[in-house]
Amino acid sequence: MKRTTRSGRPTAASDDALLPSVRFHHSEALRSKTLRVLEALETADDPTDLRDALAAVVVELTEAGFDYYFVKAVQAARVGFMAEQSTRLGITSMLRVMGPVIRRIIGTMDANQLRVVTSHIRHLMQ
Repeated sequence: MKRTTRSGRPTAASDDALLPSVRFHHSEALRSKTLRVLEALETADDPTDLRDALAAVVVELTEAGFDYYFVKAVQAARVGFMAEQSTRLGITSMLRVMGPVIRRIIGTMDANQLRVVTSHIRHLMQ
């Protein structure tokens, strides 16, 4: 029997393939950087030394996701320069708030928790 959350979603990571998903494309440079950080964290004797690097990658991936999902859509809609600039300003503002939160949360994680985050990011990259 599969366990589910209150929303009825499966809880096992292996069941993720059954769920709808939306992923985004990002640069080769960001992919390479992400893979380097994940590899370093996975093989480190003390992954907590890499908290800052992981947090930086998560912030960059968040920014790339916002760009892919919303900025590109606004550009494609050709809503005008002001609307596009407002979109970019809004996303920049959100990242100014989210960045420190991401860094603070990752900065308090232990080795096992960091490896769970690493595993999740790898799963998303498949």
